[in-house]
Amino acid sequence: MLRRLRPAIPLVLAALASLPALAEDSPRYNRISLHAEASREIAHDLMRVTLYAEAQHKDPGQLAGDITRTLNGAVERARQVAGVKVSLGNRNSYPVYEDQGRRIVAWRERAELRLESADFAALSQLSADLLGELRIADMRFAIADATRKKGEDALLQDAVQAFGERAQLATRALGGSGYKLVSLNLGSSGVVPPPFARVAMAKTLDREAGAPAPEIEAGSSQVSVSADGVIEVQMP
Repeated sequence: MLRRLRPAIPLVLAALASLPALAEDSPRYNRISLHAEASREIAHDLMRVTLYAEAQHKDPGQLAGDITRTLNGAVERARQVAGVKVSLGNRNSYPVYEDQGRRIVAWRERAELRLESADFAALSQLSADLLGELRIADMRFAIADATRKKGEDALLQDAVQAFGERAQLATRALGGSGYKLVSLNLGSSGVVPPPFARVAMAKTLDREAGAPAPEIEAGSSQVSVSADGVIEVQMP
């Protein structure tokens, strides 16, 4: 066995001796992380309204029946409006105590009705019409999933291009001769519109119950696609 290994030793030593020379000739890289982003304003095309019925009664059974009848009537009217999605939200009841807090004197119950539509005028008018039996808890505007996806797809190429431009800029700043991409992660995000716009519109409808619904200004949100990655800058 020893006789077979001995002839290979000079070859191994020769290979090891050549490694420093190869390392000196290989390119040197500096690894850096970069971030780039592309964004645009996209108009809201979806309106969501939450209304609620709330009442108080000594008899919890009578109370539950009254709330159910009110909700059923509102749901029936809402379903007659084309393009409006109708669903029930949270519903809860709780006891009302006397001043000393020892004895239950009544029960209070609240139940929500949620409406959603791309037809702002129709949903605004429906909400105003339902204010005889219900009250508005919340109104907000959003970007539909399909619209958001279309916008993000359009921004994807812009974000990748922005990342490439930043990579070239960083390479020149470091005095490099080129770079190679190590990793790249793409992500999206949206900016929620200011809450005061939603509250103001809800109060306007509530104040003008029974009157024609006001014009809706849905606003927009900024949709962004970010590109985060790592590059290796080749140094001369």
